[in-house]
Amino acid sequence: MNQYYKSLYQKYRQKGILIDTNILLLWVVGTANPDRIEKFKRTEKFKVKDYHLLLQIFADCSKVVTTPHILTEVSNLAGQLQDPDKTQAFLAIAKATEKLCEEYQTSDRITKGDGFTKFGLTDCAITELARNSYLVLTDDLRLAHYLENSQQIDTINFNHIRGFLK
Repeated sequence: MNQYYKSLYQKYRQKGILIDTNILLLWVVGTANPDRIEKFKRTEKFKVKDYHLLLQIFADCSKVVTTPHILTEVSNLAGQLQDPDKTQAFLAIAKATEKLCEEYQTSDRITKGDGFTKFGLTDCAITELARNSYLVLTDDLRLAHYLENSQQIDTINFNHIRGFLK
């Protein structure tokens, strides 16, 4: 991991890291069956080594944050798996909810943000929660660019750190 990302990561290790949908889905599918990561259409862009990097990130962070919107998207996407992987993925989600810090913003508040019509509910919930609080970990280039440049929210694009193990 390059020095910039290391310093950004160190800054938020204790504060918390907010995980976007595709990154959490990678964790869920990998936990259910690592061999499924590269075969499932929603995670096929990832490798098993990306899952292991994510495990390291989760282990190092004192607080991993999500939203009900992200969890709903992850559940819906994991529901596209076939059993037994689907059942294992749902069990992984249930286990994750015991450890993840789930934070909530009302939809009324989220939809008043200036990015709502461009990014929708889930991404705007991320924007509201991360502001001055959390580092965002996403693989969504458009969202990462918006958060960093328009909203001044610290963000790591997972694609920029893939393949780097500590």
